[in-house]
Amino acid sequence: MGRLSRATWLYIGTVVAAAAFVIARSPHQGIPWSRLAVLAVLFLACESVPTAITPRRVAWSPGYAATLASVVLLGPFGAALTGVVSVFSLRRGPTPAQRIFNGAMYALTAYGAGRVFLALGGTVGVPTGASFPKIIGPFAGAAAAHIVANYGLVAGVLWLTSGTDRSQARGRGVVDLRLPLPDFGFAVFGLLIAALWSVVGPFAAILVLIPLYVARWAIAQFANQQRAYEATLRVLCQAVETKDFYTRGHSERVSRGSVMIARAIGMRPERVEAIRFAGMLHDVGKLGVPTKVLQKTGNLTEEEYAAIQLHPLCGLEVIREIGFLDEALAGIMHHHERIDGRGYPMGLAGDEIPEFARVLAVADAFDCMTSTRSYRGARSLGEAITELRRCAGSQFDPVFVGALIAAVEREGWQTPDVPVPPPGEPATAAAHDHDDPVVPLRVMGRR
Repeated sequence: MGRLSRATWLYIGTVVAAAAFVIARSPHQGIPWSRLAVLAVLFLACESVPTAITPRRVAWSPGYAATLASVVLLGPFGAALTGVVSVFSLRRGPTPAQRIFNGAMYALTAYGAGRVFLALGGTVGVPTGASFPKIIGPFAGAAAAHIVANYGLVAGVLWLTSGTDRSQARGRGVVDLRLPLPDFGFAVFGLLIAALWSVVGPFAAILVLIPLYVARWAIAQFANQQRAYEATLRVLCQAVETKDFYTRGHSERVSRGSVMIARAIGMRPERVEAIRFAGMLHDVGKLGVPTKVLQKTGNLTEEEYAAIQLHPLCGLEVIREIGFLDEALAGIMHHHERIDGRGYPMGLAGDEIPEFARVLAVADAFDCMTSTRSYRGARSLGEAITELRRCAGSQFDPVFVGALIAAVEREGWQTPDVPVPPPGEPATAAAHDHDDPVVPLRVMGRR
């Protein structure tokens, strides 16, 4: 708690004060407290067993169903009180500050959803057969307001606590914009609870609890699968980077730079995620290149140069069966093609080169130039940008060069520390780098 910045504390304090204000100013009369107690217990049960959905401290629970049922059955004030019980969640981990923020956040978003429900013509109370279908529109509006406000408040606090590396925070995204989409489906359970209340009363909450937990299980399985994918990719990256300590962290930075370009040009979120994977794995084909070739201090022979040129194809062979990579495969295979057609492995030119490959090429070269190598020190950001501009139109796509430069100027770029050789490893390695546009590979018999 003591590590939170003043801006973060101010943000949390503002949300808590706003929640306290709307609760204090709302009329307390006419609330069916027994109904509120049932819905609050349902919400607490959902909030006590969330599932992690991202590596950035974000957890998901189907609690929306309870707060949105409260919007219909209790109105704005009752819905806000339902959300407040998040403070008493039984799950381990949240600090007191997080619990207070969560309770205030859910109170505010539920109250706002209740006001939207009323503004759109919704009627508070147990719905009957005559309430349908006219209740659907106001409920849909309330659900949308609840979900958008919730993710907006979460995104704000995550951005404030993301540290000084804003480029990484923006590149990965504090909240994946695809995450709210399933919530619109689960929100329907809130209307289902309200509709069943007229038939079975409080047992409606129990009947819906089972499918809610099934939904949580499905989300958990998906999240576990995503984490397994991430772990697999990181292991492959680490295997590549053990060949040369000077390139350690390179894949992660290329991934970050590629995402910065993708976001700058307005790629769809699913393609941004795919290009993040492509950046992580762009050099996985080095696993098929002998270490002595990668670390050779002199000119390459024709055979050694051919081995370097084939590493994109080797990479494709290594990961082609990983189905979720999709478009990333073409980017990995062709990220050493050049706009003028003088690249490898196939000598494609211009728009013949897949878009992902053109993005990766720019991010790859930029990180190489701004990192220390065995044969030279890191170039400054200004020098690297100048070199990218010089090579735009011949080696790199000018559109993506401009996108990266704009993103770096806006968000900054964290250059890596100077690598220190591990004990027993030579202080010098290769005298060239196949990613370096300024120092091309030297091949015997070539000019």
